[in-house]
This record gives sequence, C-alpha cells and structure tokens, in this order.
Amino acid sequence: MSLKTAVAAPFRQRGTDRMAESEFVVALSLDRNWFSPDQAKSLVDVAASEGLVEREDDALVVTFDAGNVEIPDGFAPGEEVLQSRSTFERVLDAVVESGVEKQTAVAGINSLQSTLGVTLEAAAVVYARSEGVTVESIAAEAREEI
Repeated sequence: MSLKTAVAAPFRQRGTDRMAESEFVVALSLDRNWFSPDQAKSLVDVAASEGLVEREDDALVVTFDAGNVEIPDGFAPGEEVLQSRSTFERVLDAVVESGVEKQTAVAGINSLQSTLGVTLEAAAVVYARSEGVTVESIAAEAREEI
C-alpha cells in the first residue's frame, strides 16, 4: 500500500516513531521531493484519518511499525495517496494485503452484500473477518457513519 509506505519513509529515515509534523512535511517535500509542502500536509490529514498516524501536540506518532515497512528502491508515491479512501476501499486493501486476490475479495463481498442485504461497507467488514483480517478500527468508523 503506497500510502503506508509513504508515511513510513520519514519515520524509517529518522529511526523514530515520533516527529514534529513540520519535520514530516519537510521529509516528504524537500528531502524526498515526493510532494509539495501543501500536498505533504494533505498526506498528514489522510494518514491521520486512516489511523496511520496520530497527532499529539505538534508531533505525529506513527501507529504501526514503520521499521517493518519495505520501501522499494525507486519508490515514489502517486498523487492518489492524497485522496481519502472510502471505508470499503480501506477494508478491501486490508484484505488484499493479507493475501486474498482482489477479484476474489470483491466477488465475496458482493455476494455477502446480496445475501445479507447489508451495505457494501458492512459486507466488506464481514468478509474481512471471515478471512481472519482484523479491521476493527475501520469497522468502528463504519458504524459511526451509519
């Protein structure tokens, strides 16, 4: 997932799980030249909304082990990481990251939605759980949206 990789890069580079938001923006915009400063600030908002970082005072704290995220040589995230993803997209990404083929997951989710008569997001959460994928934080957000 390129969003997670983009978020992990500055933390890995500095060998920390906490840094000033301004330092994070500089790392993405000036050090790596991946985004403009405004785009890097937008990335912070997207990452926070998806639970990848938490804001504490003026600092960002990464919520996953950034050291375990592989950053391929020549990696450069696309601008699509600057857009917030729907609950369905986030659950689907988690399922695909666990090793399930995307087409298989979408077919399973669509089948559950039809069978159970629930929203696409609810069907995605049920499918993820049936595959052993933990999506509790995303599921909680989906419940709040209802």
